[in-house]
Amino acid sequence: MTDPQTTSSTPVDGASDVGTVAAPQNLREQPAATGSQDAPTTTWSSPAAGERLRILRRTRTVAILGASNKPSRASYFVQTYLLADSDFELWFVNPNETEILGHRAYPSLAELPGVPDLVDVFRRPSELDAVLDDVIAVGSPVMWMQLGLADEAVARRGAEHGVTVVMNRCLKIEHARFHGGLHLAGFDTGVISSRRRSR
Repeated sequence: MTDPQTTSSTPVDGASDVGTVAAPQNLREQPAATGSQDAPTTTWSSPAAGERLRILRRTRTVAILGASNKPSRASYFVQTYLLADSDFELWFVNPNETEILGHRAYPSLAELPGVPDLVDVFRRPSELDAVLDDVIAVGSPVMWMQLGLADEAVARRGAEHGVTVVMNRCLKIEHARFHGGLHLAGFDTGVISSRRRSR
C-alpha cells in the first residue's frame, strides 16, 4: 500500500499564515448584516508566532501520523530532526509499519499508549476530515498539518470541538525557528541572541 502521507514543494520559510486557524479562545462572532435573519458568522484569527511557540513549549508527546521508514518522505525528514534535536517523545503512527527508526509503530491514534499533546499530520488532503475525527476521539488538543495541507472547513470544525488547528506549517521548521536552529539550514532564525536557546 502507498505510504499514507503527502509531501509538498511549498516554500518552507516565510510561509503565509493564511490557512492557520487559532485555538477556540480566539473565536469571535461578527453580527449578521442589518435586516438579515442569518446567524452570526464565526471568524478565526491565525495564531501568531507567540502562540505557536506556546504550543511547542506545552508539548511533551507528538504523534507523527503518516510516519515513514522511507528517507524520501517529508515525515522522515521531520521525525529524524525531532528525535535528534527536540525533547519531544515521538509516537509513530502507520498501519503498514511495525517499527520506524528503531521505535514501535502504532496502527492508529486510538492504539497509542496515551493522549498525544500534538498530532503532526502527513496524510492526503482527502483524509483530513477523518483525521480530525480521530484527533477529537483520542482527545488530543492540537492537530498540526504539515506544509501543503490546509482545509478551512476541517480547521473550523476542529476549533468548534476544542482542537487547536495549525495548517501549512512544518513542525521541524517551527521548532528550529524558535530554538535558534534554522541558520544550520541557511535560513534566518529570527532569534536575536548571542546564546542558543535550550530545547
